[in-house]
Amino acid sequence: MLTLDPKELKIPQLHQYLLHAVAPRPIAFASTIDAQGNPNLSPFSFFNIFSANPPIAIFSPARSGRTGQTKNTFDNAKETRECVINVVNYDMVHQMSLTSTEYAKGINEFVKAGLTELPSIKVKAPRVAESPVQLECKVNDIIELGQNGGAGNLVICEIVLIHINENVLNPETQMIDQEKIDLVARLGGDWYLRASGDALFKIAKPLTSIGIGVDQIPPAIRNSTVLTGNHLGMLGNTEKLPTPEEILGFTQTAEYFELEKQFGEQPEDMHRIAANLLHTGRVDDAWKVLLSSV
Repeated sequence: MLTLDPKELKIPQLHQYLLHAVAPRPIAFASTIDAQGNPNLSPFSFFNIFSANPPIAIFSPARSGRTGQTKNTFDNAKETRECVINVVNYDMVHQMSLTSTEYAKGINEFVKAGLTELPSIKVKAPRVAESPVQLECKVNDIIELGQNGGAGNLVICEIVLIHINENVLNPETQMIDQEKIDLVARLGGDWYLRASGDALFKIAKPLTSIGIGVDQIPPAIRNSTVLTGNHLGMLGNTEKLPTPEEILGFTQTAEYFELEKQFGEQPEDMHRIAANLLHTGRVDDAWKVLLSSV
């Protein structure tokens, strides 16, 4: 394993290691105005939500690695104590990227990128009309992490108003549909991630149940050469194992006999059958197969 001391790396090299490793990152497409009312628009992937009560988002417009100068977004947030964080989806990702060009102060990136300014309600900074979700924010605090190139500046924002395009809502729940919103995330270098299609998957959160844990899985299963760590995690998240009667019942089904024909009848084959069932989310049936061979 490659082991690196950040203090021994050049800042551009360290920066790239961090960007490629800590990813994907959500994008804060931040719109601000300066003291004279000139709008500015720029994306930042050092960004996330950190509280719901109060609703707090933090993004970091870092100092330029080349010049050490602060970004216009940072200067504006410091001057006016407000901003809008617009989320980025696939339909606008190239326009968003264009605004990361280091245009001179006073140049309107809305115009350069062909995006539409939408008046905000509680803050003076305009919103991006094309963004599916726009968060009007007051800047509660700014923490400067350093004065040299590459140093971050934490802009701590309290969300005071949320605007959501109804086209990205689930009509039944009126909550944001993760597939409809089609979000984009930042990776290292020129890489991005589109959060749609096969990139999306669900994992049930163990909030109301207490799983048995991987340590309680029988050694013959836990030390399998077929089952992966993810498989073991799924099995360990089970709260109650199937009964002997349930195991016997499943192993007498036509489906089970078909699986035996396909994969075989040896213990290792049972692990392959279980892996196949886990792939489709059938954890309980996977346990029945595995325990039948123990």
